Amino acid sequence: MLETGKITGRPAAEAAPLVLCVDLDGTLVRSDTLVDSLASGARNWRIWRALLSVFKSRAAFKRKVAELEPVDAASLPYNAALLEYLRAEKGRGRMLVLATAADAKTADAVAAHLGLFDAVVASDGVRNLKGARKADALAERFGERGFAYAGNDRSDLAVWRRSGGAVIVHAGRSLAAKAAKAAPVERHFPHTGSRLRAVLKALRPYQWVKNFLVLVPVATAHALNDASAWISAGWTFAAFCSTASAIYIINDLSDLKADRLHARKRQRPFASGALSVPAGLTMTLILLIAGAFFAARSGAAAWVALYGVSSLSYSLFLKEFPLVDVFVLAGLYTLRVFAGGEATGHLVSLWLLGFSTFFFLSLALVKRVSEMMTMRSAGRVARRGYEAADVPVLQAMGVASAFTAIVILALFVQGEAIPMHYASPELLWLIVPLMLFWLCRIWLSTARGYMHDDPIIYAAKDWVSWLVSIAVFGTLAAAKDFPLGG
Repeated sequence: MLETGKITGRPAAEAAPLVLCVDLDGTLVRSDTLVDSLASGARNWRIWRALLSVFKSRAAFKRKVAELEPVDAASLPYNAALLEYLRAEKGRGRMLVLATAADAKTADAVAAHLGLFDAVVASDGVRNLKGARKADALAERFGERGFAYAGNDRSDLAVWRRSGGAVIVHAGRSLAAKAAKAAPVERHFPHTGSRLRAVLKALRPYQWVKNFLVLVPVATAHALNDASAWISAGWTFAAFCSTASAIYIINDLSDLKADRLHARKRQRPFASGALSVPAGLTMTLILLIAGAFFAARSGAAAWVALYGVSSLSYSLFLKEFPLVDVFVLAGLYTLRVFAGGEATGHLVSLWLLGFSTFFFLSLALVKRVSEMMTMRSAGRVARRGYEAADVPVLQAMGVASAFTAIVILALFVQGEAIPMHYASPELLWLIVPLMLFWLCRIWLSTARGYMHDDPIIYAAKDWVSWLVSIAVFGTLAAAKDFPLGG
């Protein structure tokens, strides 16, 4: 009987434990190493050329990919529960074999890293050891029913039917029942965690707060009573949310290797193996279609398309160029403001353009500096063009941008057009020190190493940022409706 008590099979033999053969992809590792390598090497044109070899031989294709984009065995998302079980079995003196359809170069790297396996049986560039071929190889080496097998996939049924024991890992109910009929069940490791939660995490809904920038032109144009503008802004907001989430997924897929080396990013759904690369590609397609639909309804389709192209270019290669990356990041913020202006009919003023440019450049530099400081010991951030010695220069640029933005805000507040829209325009001056205080605090937190590598996330969790926001909006309301001395 399985641990879950839901699936039954013949009781495992009480004799000395059989040799335990363990599958790699989806079993020992929570992802597919071949697909991961393809995703990580998507920017390498030789990987795409290697795809031609799949028509010749799948085993040759795997060997080519393993040579062009070797896995980092130390950073793979291992199945912790299974790994603990294997270590216990090894401690009992049981022979462990890594038996996988992955290429031998990949399998050898994993075996060398873990130091658990007594032997490796894998594809060798000629034979693709999957399904029946893997079963043949194991039966030939250990005899019919002379081994136990740990697997997760429907193709593993061919192996279980010739094995003397089954370890079922993350298999669906139907497959687990078939495996239990094929061989005595030693152990069952069911799915853990919520797939829906993983999907929502991959969408990064907390990042959608940035898309509220499409509402800025409505506010600065003093058109809060314009219902049609709010509707258009709503469509634009939805378009940016869908498109941004699609780009985040593409970024996660292309950055698998780098994310798995990052202390926090390794917990992301794709890096951790909670979601597969094919699932990510499907989600991306759905999100892009939804984004195109919302953009068409918004009236700002061109701006949304420009955002999508720019953001994708940043994710795939522009982030590797120093300074270009932070200017593109700042531009992506500003694009949202322009899109909101186009959609609502309240175009962006030169004042707003000037303030946005320097304000968002400062935040982009915060993001890069905090990331650099997190990985300073490495000397270089993965897929970035900066050196550790660049941090002081980037800090100086960011602080200078912050002060420039505040100077522009101060000049705008005393502009000639302001009094006609506010009962007490002099109150608006309070916003200047509030914003200056917030930006100075952001940079001080960054210098002290407190900053999350995304300032938006930091601000959303920071009670001082919330107080500053309330004070700013309170000042705007007071200046609008309460004349001093009146």
